[in-house]
Amino acid sequence: MIKEIKAPNGITDEERSKNVVVFLAGSIEMGKAENWQKKVKRIYPLKDNVIFLNPRRDDWNSSWVQSVNNPQFRKQVEWELRGMEIADKIILYFDPVTKSPISLLELGLFAESDKLKVICPDGFWRKGNVEIVCNRYEIPLFNSLEEALK
Repeated sequence: MIKEIKAPNGITDEERSKNVVVFLAGSIEMGKAENWQKKVKRIYPLKDNVIFLNPRRDDWNSSWVQSVNNPQFRKQVEWELRGMEIADKIILYFDPVTKSPISLLELGLFAESDKLKVICPDGFWRKGNVEIVCNRYEIPLFNSLEEALK
């Protein structure tokens, strides 16, 4: 069974205990990135019950001021950080048509967590940096979603 929980909705302790929780971190960049999260849900190999935590929310408002003082923005960022903390696995995708500064930050924050699986196709502007971090912390690195989810 696959279930998806989108920001800002919560996950219960019971759901966490009965499922593998996978956080879908990576490129969104205000809608510039492809909706790669849909592709992951389609091709993810079902070995267990899975809950995807998806930060790509349906009601995102790009006019929200990105400030700690903005309650909607703060709630989103805190949801994302908590989701990555509680996840069993984190899929981190770098879309080559984006800069994805927050995704680069997430790579640094969770590099030592043993949760990451990173996808960084050719053409991503900082692929070399991603490769070096993944190599240093022994993080699995793939060129495509399909390759990573085999």
